[in-house]
Amino acid sequence: MSNRFASTKRAIAECDICGFQYKLKELRNIIRKGNDTNIKACYECFDGDHPQNELGMFPVHDPQAIRDPRPDFAGYAASRAYIYSGSLDSKLEFVMTASLGSVTVSTS
Repeated sequence: MSNRFASTKRAIAECDICGFQYKLKELRNIIRKGNDTNIKACYECFDGDHPQNELGMFPVHDPQAIRDPRPDFAGYAASRAYIYSGSLDSKLEFVMTASLGSVTVSTS
């Protein structure tokens, strides 16, 4: 069975953008928004389809809000731990207070 088209081994064509002659197999089709424009361009003139042209073509589910959020209030002192240092005499003392009670740690 014969092929309907000639071989592109030695075929010469012009770049549709700059007009210079190239081998037909070196020219590439320009694609915009996923559609072939049937414009052939050389490697210097070829500009690939930019990814930002494909916005809206694919579904994106990117939720931004949190369902039923709970704000953080500074008034809940019992839920926070306070660490403070005692006097700087011969012995350094650290006292930590939490919601479960208080713990005194002495270092020597």
